[in-house]
Amino acid sequence: MSESVEQTVQTVIDFIAMYGLQVIAAIVILIVGFWFAAFSKRKCHDLLMKSPNVDEMLAGFLATIVKYIVVAVTVLAVLNKFGIETTSLIAVLGAAGLAIGLALQGTLSNVAAGVMILFLRPFKVGQFVDIGGVSGTVKGVSLFTTELATGDNVQILLPNSQVWGSAILNYSAHSTRRVDLLMGIAYEDDINKAMAVIEEMAKADDRIKKDPAPVLAVGELADSSVNIIVRVWVNSSDYWGVRWGLTKSIKEAFDKNGISIPFPQQVVHHVNAPTDAD
Repeated sequence: MSESVEQTVQTVIDFIAMYGLQVIAAIVILIVGFWFAAFSKRKCHDLLMKSPNVDEMLAGFLATIVKYIVVAVTVLAVLNKFGIETTSLIAVLGAAGLAIGLALQGTLSNVAAGVMILFLRPFKVGQFVDIGGVSGTVKGVSLFTTELATGDNVQILLPNSQVWGSAILNYSAHSTRRVDLLMGIAYEDDINKAMAVIEEMAKADDRIKKDPAPVLAVGELADSSVNIIVRVWVNSSDYWGVRWGLTKSIKEAFDKNGISIPFPQQVVHHVNAPTDAD
C-alpha cells in the first residue's frame, strides 16, 4: 500500500516538474489575456466615441470584436504553451465552423443583418422607430437581436434578420416633424371664424415654427362635419406635446367662440307602407 502511495506521489511530483511551469505560465497568460481583452474593449470604445461619425451602437460592436480577437489570441497562446499544434486546431475549428454555419443559417443571417444595421445605421440608440409594426425606443443592437423599449418601458427583442427585412420608420431621424390634425365643425358654423381661431392658437404656441408656416385648409365635407386640416411644424422632441396641447387649446377656443364639434349622426327617413284603404 505504501509503495502504491509512493508511486502516486512520485507521479504527481514528476507531472509538476514537467508541466508545473507550463501550467503556471498558462494561468498567467489567461489572467493577463482576459484583463487585456477587457482593457482593449474599453479603450477601443472610448477612442471610437471621440469620432463624430461613430455612434454608440457601432462603437460597442467594434469594441466587442476587438475583445473577442484578444481572447482568441490568448487561448491560442495557452494551447501553444502546452505544445498543442494550433495550425491543425485552427483547421479543425474551421471545418467545424463550416458545419455549424450550415446548421445555423438562420442564426448567421441575424449576425449578417446585425453587421449591416451597425454599419449602415438606419437608426441610433435613443431614437424612436417603428419596425414592421413594432414601435419603441432603440436601446441597443447586438450580433443577433435589436432591443427596443415601448413607451411603457416593456422590452422588445427583434431578430436582426427581421429588422433588416422590414420597413423601418425612424421618427427621430430628422430634427423637425409635422403635426397633422383634423378638426371637424358643424355645417352651421362659420368656417372662416373657425380657421381664424385655429390660426390664433397656433401662433400662441411658441413651439410651433413660423417657417414653414402653419397650413389651414378645408379638407373634406364629411357626413356630419366640415373637416379642417391643420398642419404645423415643430421640433421632433416637441411633437407629442404640441399635438396634445394644440388639440386641447383649439377645443377650448371653439367652446369660447360658440363653434361646435358635431357628433357623427345619420338622418333616417321612415316611409309608411301603403294600406288596403289607400
